[in-house]
Amino acid sequence: MNDTLIQQLGDELHQALVNRKPVSPLTTRHPDISIDDAYRIQQHMVGRRLAGGDRIVGKKIGVTSKPVMQMLGVHQPDFGYLLSSMIADQVTAVDFDSLIAPKAEGEIAFVLKRDLRGPNVTNADVLAATEGVMACFEIVDSRVENWKIKIQDTVADNASCGVFVLGSQLIDPRKIDLNLCGMVLEQNGELVATGAGAAALGSPVNAVAWLANALGRYDIPLLAGDVILSGSLAAMIPVKRGDRFRMQIGGIGDCSVRFE
Repeated sequence: MNDTLIQQLGDELHQALVNRKPVSPLTTRHPDISIDDAYRIQQHMVGRRLAGGDRIVGKKIGVTSKPVMQMLGVHQPDFGYLLSSMIADQVTAVDFDSLIAPKAEGEIAFVLKRDLRGPNVTNADVLAATEGVMACFEIVDSRVENWKIKIQDTVADNASCGVFVLGSQLIDPRKIDLNLCGMVLEQNGELVATGAGAAALGSPVNAVAWLANALGRYDIPLLAGDVILSGSLAAMIPVKRGDRFRMQIGGIGDCSVRFE
């Protein structure tokens, strides 16, 4: 794709975000779009937000669990940027109208104390660079109509980032088995999903190592202080106005989010 088309599609997605009106799938209109094209579109879309005063606070890995891969019909992870405007908290309700078609995911978030720069980042490197892990809700959202996305669509759309909410406990990852820690997720008091750390590429540590090495191909580091969302531990749960979600991850803690 030429630069003009890359910028046009990035502007389209940015406008969809601002107006909360989705666009038709990029892959339908441009079936020859490549993954690299999609990441260039993502960079332009994110650049528009940074030019408006936003700032990068971390990164996310998407499409790491089999249920999410099956739901979206994609078969590889992707990554996107977390921005300061995406931060929500457990006390204040998220404005449902600020999103288009939100879905909730329970995840493990990593907070880094050292930079990680791929390639050749190992799991041991990830653990040495991690200050702690937290329970986290990622509320994904798509600027593509009806979530009719292929991997190129979600990559271009900044990995379908919406907002995220961190729990209140920061736990040393060396003191727990991140592969085996179990998650339970409730929607309005009803259990709707269960999962375990191993759902994210076999281990959330694998996922962060994958991210560092994938970003390394673009000469982009993970930075000290970054929040890294390591991927959903279960299927995405559609969100409705008025919903209340709570999740708990064994050995790590809990997190909650509500919408109005």
